[in-house]
Amino acid sequence: MTNEELKSLISGVLPSATYEEGTEWLTLNMEPTEWPEVAKKLRSDEQLFFDYLFCLTCVDWKTHLTMVYHLSSTKHRQTIVVKSKLDRNKPEIETVSNIWRTAEFHEREVYEMFGVSFLNHPDLRLLILPDGWEGKNPLRKDFEDPVNMIKL
Repeated sequence: MTNEELKSLISGVLPSATYEEGTEWLTLNMEPTEWPEVAKKLRSDEQLFFDYLFCLTCVDWKTHLTMVYHLSSTKHRQTIVVKSKLDRNKPEIETVSNIWRTAEFHEREVYEMFGVSFLNHPDLRLLILPDGWEGKNPLRKDFEDPVNMIKL
């Protein structure tokens, strides 16, 4: 299936989705409030069946944060990217760990590195950093490292 055919299929199921042009994988943009319902449809719809979340990360644009999800369908051999723009001052989005189990640890990493709060996450706590690093978010562009004095 080509990206255009996949886009047509997704638009039939998710009419509110918008798309980026010029990307290798079909890339959807959506509001964070729409994400839980969209994720369920992408996972459960037999024509789509995106059953594998292989990457979940965040990008700091200084003015806002963007959540980025990479999904694959092992059944249909398709890959898509889903992006959602978050408010930098209160970044939060619903967890998808109940849909794709691999999201649980990815979300914990994004939580500690970028400060994104994943609503209804079963165990949202630091994953890698030691105690005392809560809320410091070292991958944000405004993070100041007192030891190495790195400023972006």
